[in-house]
Amino acid sequence: MPDVLLACDDDELVDDIAAGVVRPGTTLRTVRYGVDVVEACLEALPDLVILDLQIGNMGGMAVCMSLRLEAGAGRLGDVPVLMVLDRRPDVFLARRCGAEGWLIKPLDSIRLRNSVRALLAGDTYHDLTGAPAELAGSPADAVG
Repeated sequence: MPDVLLACDDDELVDDIAAGVVRPGTTLRTVRYGVDVVEACLEALPDLVILDLQIGNMGGMAVCMSLRLEAGAGRLGDVPVLMVLDRRPDVFLARRCGAEGWLIKPLDSIRLRNSVRALLAGDTYHDLTGAPAELAGSPADAVG
């Protein structure tokens, strides 16, 4: 029974992600502010954290880095992170902060379900939407 934590302040995006993620037995917890993610993870470590890149005053990159630092200090367990990016150039940020997966907006239910399934299984998911043809076959941008 997977527990997913979503950090997003856009109600429409929350609804889209909930529709694609929630299945029987899945718990979806949401927070509206990036600063609340670490506390929510300390209360109950989820199986997956989904971060919108743009969240109020502490965005997805800062939150992901904070999760990595807390885990590195032994105060928090490791948790896979799926970042929801606004555009293809933001992949640099997702890589830089150590996210295991990313999706590029606009989202669709197939990519969303595939990414969640991959990360819950311990794999990675690197969305190739908008990638140049020479990157599409690159191991650095491989799906799963």
